[in-house]
Amino acid sequence: MTSPFPVLRGRTLTTGHGTENDFVLVPDPDGELEIGADEVAAVCDRHAGVGADGLIRVVRSRALPEQVLAGSGEAEWFMDYRNADGSVAEMCGNGVRVFVHYLRESGLVTIADGGSIVVGTRGGPRRVSVVGELYTVEMGRWQMPGGLAAVQAGYDVVVQVGGLEGPRAGLGVTLPNPHTVVALPDEQTLAAADLTRPAAYDPEPPEGTNLELVVPLGEESDAAGVVGALRMRVLERGVGETRSCGTGTCAAALAVRAWGGPGAPDTWRVLVPGGEVLVRVQGERVTLTGPAVLTADVVLR
Repeated sequence: MTSPFPVLRGRTLTTGHGTENDFVLVPDPDGELEIGADEVAAVCDRHAGVGADGLIRVVRSRALPEQVLAGSGEAEWFMDYRNADGSVAEMCGNGVRVFVHYLRESGLVTIADGGSIVVGTRGGPRRVSVVGELYTVEMGRWQMPGGLAAVQAGYDVVVQVGGLEGPRAGLGVTLPNPHTVVALPDEQTLAAADLTRPAAYDPEPPEGTNLELVVPLGEESDAAGVVGALRMRVLERGVGETRSCGTGTCAAALAVRAWGGPGAPDTWRVLVPGGEVLVRVQGERVTLTGPAVLTADVVLR
């Protein structure tokens, strides 16, 4: 019987997660492995493989061609991320935290508490800082492709979600992965959504989209000021429903902030099925803070 893991067979891989958005990490520091989409999908298969929302190849930037680096050539390490179906994603906010945690735990880098590292991604370089057990990612620039007109209208796409009656208004956010955020009235409606099947979009996103369903939970005050809160479920492009999505939590916070209008908080607690992260909007940029966990080392047969 032919192995579904022709490149990775016999290799030791590591599993990990960020708020239960889980990954398989493949060490390949010198860029020697060519892992095809079918093999990525086989590894990420939860019944016949290791099981994960995506695969991360841990590789040095110098081993990659310039067209892949997206301006990340000065970063020593590059996060080569693939969705569970083998497709390429520009960025993964939970994955990059797990990536840096892996670099530290495996001794590939040394980062003191309060220190940081720049990691290369297909969406460009990202700085990741370490404070205690939490990692903060500078997620880069965000934009709403529908522009001011979409923000003023509150939407730029109509979405039909399984399990919910009628069409829903969605707001597009790019970070750099494409996202569509839909607000729901309460947590009962959020729970009723059927994310086992694809949503329908009008207009159809040309490169696909992640779908975030959100319920705003109001605002609270602490020593740092006013903090908003929201609960979210996500349907990830190329994966299906996941327990969390890093860029998705940022997109959700940005959309709810836009709907809130002037005076809406810049800091948001985002509650996902896998835990909680903190999103901070800093003008045209946004940061994401959350945990990272390594769970096991596995050898493919």
